[in-house]
Amino acid sequence: MRWEGQRTGADPQAVLPGLTDLVRSVRPPEFHGVTFHEVRARSVLNKVPGESVVPFRWTVNPYRGCSHSCVYCFARNTHTYLDFDAGKDFDTQVVVKINAPEVLAAQLRKPGWSREHVAMGTNTDPYQRAEGRYRLMPGIIRALAGSGTPFSILTKGTVLKRDLPLLRSVAGEVEVGIGVSIAVLDGELQRSVEPGTPGPRARLDLVRRVREAGLPCGVMIAPVLPGLTDSTEDLDALFAAVAEAGATSATVLPLHLRPGAREWYARWLAETHPDLVARYQDLYGRGSYADARYRRLLAARVAPLVRRHGFDRTGPAPRRSGPAGEPGQSGQSGPHGSGPVRRPAGEQLKLL
Repeated sequence: MRWEGQRTGADPQAVLPGLTDLVRSVRPPEFHGVTFHEVRARSVLNKVPGESVVPFRWTVNPYRGCSHSCVYCFARNTHTYLDFDAGKDFDTQVVVKINAPEVLAAQLRKPGWSREHVAMGTNTDPYQRAEGRYRLMPGIIRALAGSGTPFSILTKGTVLKRDLPLLRSVAGEVEVGIGVSIAVLDGELQRSVEPGTPGPRARLDLVRRVREAGLPCGVMIAPVLPGLTDSTEDLDALFAAVAEAGATSATVLPLHLRPGAREWYARWLAETHPDLVARYQDLYGRGSYADARYRRLLAARVAPLVRRHGFDRTGPAPRRSGPAGEPGQSGQSGPHGSGPVRRPAGEQLKLL
């Protein structure tokens, strides 16, 4: 791999920003087929590029790669920077920044740090299964709260339940936002499209547990998958479940397919739903985002559901997020989780 020469004791080379020493690579038997590459990071506080259309400027990602294995994950292409592929390697070759809490604490102590909001879960999930082994998040949370830095977490991982007492405690010191991503209610489809994640019922229970801890919890109904989860019936059922679980806000975002993710998703679609390939070619043939006509249709479908399930009662009308016509967030302002949104010029969707 690209940073193999950076093992501890080797002459460090700046192959990747923020990564220095590869300590070891391990394959724990309880994580069948997954290799963890333990590294010592030089920096874990990442500044979002200025051209990104997101409402935060700083992120922390203790892991690169993700065993959730979501076929649509927009972060897949970032794994190619490590000379891994954006497909199976992204799912099974997970980089762990084992010193992330200590490095973050040191960065936050610097005089120039202005205590801006830090978002987590905008690239790979900080509560993926690896967190049960490495327990990096408690130290990260304490470092942020101890420095007076507000933060948000977006996750599909029920490992977050472990840290609810800590999150409740630090919420008295800094603003804490928690979001749970739930894209699919149907168990069979969820196991196909998100094979490494907790099931939808487990994530709805996580929302309840967060609310019982006295913390706000937004839900990202995202991504909405054209032809698979975008019917009025499917969206209504998901909104109802989210409302019943006590979510304080709901955000709806349609699928977007960046390079790396679009090829992997296209392969999955051709294998599991070949009848939809032509439709996706029509919707995404000119870029990463579904065409404006589809986004308008989805926004019109979502609007009455927002009202029906009470997500228009705690704040202003739904705001738009991302490209024009894309459904936005309803209710109060919740955690961030759509990731840095860019529209690279001249993209073409390649469906296999």
